[in-house]
Amino acid sequence: MQTVETLNEGLKRAFTLTITAKDIDAKVDVELKRLAPQMKMPGFRPGKVPANLIRKMHGPALTQDALNAAIQESVQTLVAEKQLRPAMQPSVELEDGYDLGKDAVVKVEMEVLPQVPAPAIDGIKLERLTVPVADDAVTEQLQKFADQQKKWDDAADDYVAKMGDLVTVDFVGKTADGVAFDGGTGTDMGVELGSGRLIPGFEDQLVGVKTGDDKVLNVTFPEEYQEKSLAGQPATFDITVKSVKTAGESKIDEDLAKSLGLESLEQLTGLLKGQIEQEHNGLTRTHMKRKLLDQLAEGHDFEVPPSMVEAEFNQIWSQLQHEATHETDPEAAMAEMEGERDDYRKIAERRVRLGLLLSEIGQANGVEVSNQEMQRLLAQAAQQYPAEQRQQFMQYVQQEPMAAAQLRAPLYEDKVVDFLFEKAEITDREASREELEAAIESEDGFASGTHTHDHDNHKPKKKAAAKKAKPASDEAASDDAVTDEAPASDATEEAKPAKKAPAKKKAAPVEAETAVTESSPVAAENAEGTEAADAPAKKPRAKKAPTKTEA
Repeated sequence: MQTVETLNEGLKRAFTLTITAKDIDAKVDVELKRLAPQMKMPGFRPGKVPANLIRKMHGPALTQDALNAAIQESVQTLVAEKQLRPAMQPSVELEDGYDLGKDAVVKVEMEVLPQVPAPAIDGIKLERLTVPVADDAVTEQLQKFADQQKKWDDAADDYVAKMGDLVTVDFVGKTADGVAFDGGTGTDMGVELGSGRLIPGFEDQLVGVKTGDDKVLNVTFPEEYQEKSLAGQPATFDITVKSVKTAGESKIDEDLAKSLGLESLEQLTGLLKGQIEQEHNGLTRTHMKRKLLDQLAEGHDFEVPPSMVEAEFNQIWSQLQHEATHETDPEAAMAEMEGERDDYRKIAERRVRLGLLLSEIGQANGVEVSNQEMQRLLAQAAQQYPAEQRQQFMQYVQQEPMAAAQLRAPLYEDKVVDFLFEKAEITDREASREELEAAIESEDGFASGTHTHDHDNHKPKKKAAAKKAKPASDEAASDDAVTDEAPASDATEEAKPAKKAPAKKKAAPVEAETAVTESSPVAAENAEGTEAADAPAKKPRAKKAPTKTEA
């Protein structure tokens, strides 16, 4: 193989490889020797078909396969000999006009990973906001459990409903011109007055009704209502009251704990306190992680491969477009996104830079994911698949380095962050939960433009509080760059037919519910749009990522 470098500019590299016809033909000979004992042909005993006859019949196909194998090997040899670290899968193109049996000229283009400067990890100072678990918070959770377990007692027929009561109704919703609309009819719907679950005015107008009453409710659907034909429009509901029930007393006692399958109120209290403490710890870690990554980003600036930035940006943009379709005004949401395209591209660039930086820190300091940890991750991920397909999924991950790297990346990132926490000078300060949450949400609390697996929904600084689609998070980087292996190892593997992973098991079908649900025309809130896939952004590689049916 002859190699000529044709471009060496920044992180871009290009080469011309010449693979001789002699080398290709030698591979054909090797394949012929392998196939000859297996070939069957009329007039010849099994395994006795002459090699020249096999070449005559299957020569073009064998030569094409040999050429493909030679190109793959040549690219791998090029990467190894030149000690290249491709940022993405190299572009490999066979020169036009190639004829089988002749020398093959191949153009190889790629972007390489930059030489990341030695990360400055000394002198990192962080503040850890700690939130003690207040007794009031535990009591509030206990009261919620008690309220959920409360019993409803039938009221007398002449009892007048008031806030806090449960009114069961049949209803027919109609537009202002008296036409019943789709989804606006239901029977035996329980309405807890004062719950705020239904559109404004619906519950209020049921105050004062009695069992057997018929009433017409006049309401106006919210402007942001998900059904566009009803949004902002007046409507009426013909109501028939089936029953009125009053709430029994909600008690926080031993019976409450036992109704939840626990032994005592003390056990329930302990569990709730532990749960709240775990939530606080998670918020504390998120805040510290953001502060840490801000310091790393501010202290390091180096060129990153444009192709990795483009792939990361496309992942962000795809999520934004998906979420924009669930906005009240998708066109306005898209227009706002377009106005901030450059901001999101900067976010993508910072994600990639931080990912490379974290990867460098991890490798330089011996951070790794053990085989035992990897097996645990694999077992957890396999639970997303039907039982009969879990073994197939586990085999797929074990055989596909890219799938394994994507599975490993979040844990590896967390381990690098934990290592940096150990190196940092940390001061503790007690804070309220509200203060901690405000610090996380504050745009002054951290610089925009990074990404992690925590999916905390960060956005460009100039967007103060707009409720619209935004990047999944602001805490790490290109997921491939965060793995504890050199990215080049994935980019230069021999191309093989992609092994298809089993489809994830689908969520169980949900039966149609009454209009009290969030998706019903009577619901007060617009149902939240499904978020874009939170899986790590997939970069093009030699092996194609499997197509999965998400639950």
